[in-house]
Amino acid sequence: MSSSSPTLILIPGLLSDAIVWKHAAETLEKLLPVRIADVSAGISLTKMAEDILNNTTGPLYVAGHSMGARIAIEMVKLAPERVKKLALIDTGIHPRKEGEEAKRQVLVDLAYNEGMKALAEKWLPPMVHEDRHRDQKLMNTLTAMVLRADPDQHKRQIQALLDRPDAANFFPSIKCPVLLVVGRQDQWSPLAQHEEMLAGLENAKLAVIEDAGHFAPIERPEDVTKALENWVKE
Repeated sequence: MSSSSPTLILIPGLLSDAIVWKHAAETLEKLLPVRIADVSAGISLTKMAEDILNNTTGPLYVAGHSMGARIAIEMVKLAPERVKKLALIDTGIHPRKEGEEAKRQVLVDLAYNEGMKALAEKWLPPMVHEDRHRDQKLMNTLTAMVLRADPDQHKRQIQALLDRPDAANFFPSIKCPVLLVVGRQDQWSPLAQHEEMLAGLENAKLAVIEDAGHFAPIERPEDVTKALENWVKE
């Protein structure tokens, strides 16, 4: 690989870690260097984006899931000359919604008062396709991921999301190729939201992952990885 070869950065979302990107990383590292970002200590989306940029060199392909996609957008804002391709998975560009802080605070309090297991039991089911609720392997993997975090990380990341920059005004100015990916049954960041994002971009494609909710990269890893593989190769 030459110094001008891009590195693929995979960014997890809220309470997420490398396990969400395991299949994609193992497959795509055959095509180019791959790094999975650790955003567990981040205090703001912009600071997380700065840290990732400062810890890498050269041109980048950047893929983010959920909160990670919002971080990816911040990376484009900070260093448009370095981000050559962008993939945004199960996400949005809207600012804080009315009533959002109160709803998120309920979960923050739950984690502190009853523990991360109670948070996982409350938070995870709406995040995956309802047909997968009885998939013990999937749900156990996601629960173990949440248990690797702690209430302080959850609180930091929730505050970072509440303080998120309004990406809507910047979004149409993104010039690099963009891949939007969404689970067909994503209730948190629905398909219609991604269709609106697609309409606002000059150079973008949308891949819909069938039978998947908000955690499409780990619910349907083969399908998401295939979409990313095509995006890398184009």
